[in-house]
Amino acid sequence: MTIKTIYEASPQRYDNGMIYERCGRSGILLPKISLGFWHNFGGVDPFERSRTIVRHAFDQGINHLDLANNYGPPYGSAEETMGRLIKEDFAPYRDELFISTKAGYDMWPGPYGNWGSRKYLMASLEQSLRRMNLDYVDLFYSHRYDPETPIEETLQAMVDIVRQGKALYLGISRWPYEATKKAIDYLANHDTPLLIYQDRLNLIDKTPIESGLLELCQAHGVGFISFSPLAQGLLTNRYLQGIPKDSRMATKACLPPDRLTPELMNQLRLWNSEAEAQGITLAEKALLWILQQPNVTSVIVGASSVTQLDDNLGTLKLLK
Repeated sequence: MTIKTIYEASPQRYDNGMIYERCGRSGILLPKISLGFWHNFGGVDPFERSRTIVRHAFDQGINHLDLANNYGPPYGSAEETMGRLIKEDFAPYRDELFISTKAGYDMWPGPYGNWGSRKYLMASLEQSLRRMNLDYVDLFYSHRYDPETPIEETLQAMVDIVRQGKALYLGISRWPYEATKKAIDYLANHDTPLLIYQDRLNLIDKTPIESGLLELCQAHGVGFISFSPLAQGLLTNRYLQGIPKDSRMATKACLPPDRLTPELMNQLRLWNSEAEAQGITLAEKALLWILQQPNVTSVIVGASSVTQLDDNLGTLKLLK
């Protein structure tokens, strides 16, 4: 029989070395490293392992948890994990947590279960709140730009979500440059300024820098948060000798084998040699590079174990 333990957060959770940075021109301070629920927290994953990771993250000062309606698998199950954690562990700490979720990808059949209509965004958030046992989220994102729905409809729905008290702040993820400019202006003119922009940014994919999006956000006081900082494991030592049999690439889960080209393999080995010369790992070099970019407020990391999370948190010591 498993004996349930009552969780009490560490009294030293804000004194364990976490660094907090202001998000754009707002009152929000985010941890430099945030915890993402994209993988490892779905219905197919052991709940007790998820619980152990989230408890440890919070004890280390990670108070920002990043979710989306379709995280799992199956869809919605990462939010259900969050809901159970809220109910069983984190209800006393709700006001310390900064919880985000998103809507934009397919969630249910038919024309209203996808993209950026007012119907979909509002229905999806209602479902998310029920799954997470929350009255509101701290941050609600449009998960992707919808080229078919008028941008005003998407943005006004988000404004109204804030006015209804179901989200405190708004974000967008992976929107194109011109649409982002319009979003910044529209939301500012409706007294719900864009808090943050989320996109993939790592040593392999520097699109937000090359497109000017990172500079645009900085110019308008919008924070920036990056995901996939280790390129789903490519920017670690796992692939330096080829494709391991137990890797995501071997199973073709979100990481196709043809991505590991000879050119990329050579680049990874070069970066690894540079990291070794600095006395750090390739993963630490990759995380450090992002954390040092101007206007990068926070980096979202995934974790399948406490050890993996601690390895990522160790990079903060290199910033000091």
